[in-house]
Amino acid sequence: MSRQVMAAAVTAVQDYLRYLQGIGVTELPLASEVVVASSGASSQERLVQLEASVRGCTQCQLHTGRTQVVFGAGDPAADLVFVGEAPGRDEDLKGEPFVGPAGQLLTRIIEAIGLRREQVYILNVVKCRPPNNRNPRPEEVAACRPILQAQLDCLQPRVICAMGAFAAQSLLQTEERISRLRGRFHMLGAIQVMPTYHPAYLLRNPQEKRTVWQDMQAVQRVLALQ
Repeated sequence: MSRQVMAAAVTAVQDYLRYLQGIGVTELPLASEVVVASSGASSQERLVQLEASVRGCTQCQLHTGRTQVVFGAGDPAADLVFVGEAPGRDEDLKGEPFVGPAGQLLTRIIEAIGLRREQVYILNVVKCRPPNNRNPRPEEVAACRPILQAQLDCLQPRVICAMGAFAAQSLLQTEERISRLRGRFHMLGAIQVMPTYHPAYLLRNPQEKRTVWQDMQAVQRVLALQ
């Protein structure tokens, strides 16, 4: 490993630790249950192995109330990945992200940019439903972070659409408001990240649909979907 690569890795770890400290994480899980598949495997094979390895995850307290781990769904070779916050009741029961009313709106958003739901990949920062759909706690985010990172390493999308403040802040390791993050691309390694409002927020604030459409048009241009 070159000095430049090592220095970049050290800086990334330091930045992440500062971010965790900023959101209140005081300790990390002692062990990780994430299994990394062989590099020679396809994206689909690696995701299947990864999903199997975390199906029984007990790294945080959310496992005590879940029906099942909601890993993710879609095309493992997709150029576009949507990242949300955490599963809700419908997702916990079905085992698939974004299947409730917010998911139906997300499907329409995907179709509006010329894609079908099965042509993208959809996942959440946290894989188990928080009680009463509360916001995930910092230690729960930290426990799920290795799974999220392993998923993105398998998927290697060109663009991530981070839906809502929680997803955007978790991915970009920032406490900046979503209103300031949205509307422009941010870099996560080699991946372009477009933060935008969560579909559930749009159901409560339909006047912001035009704003999200502007964000999605930028994604559309990057992926040459127009």
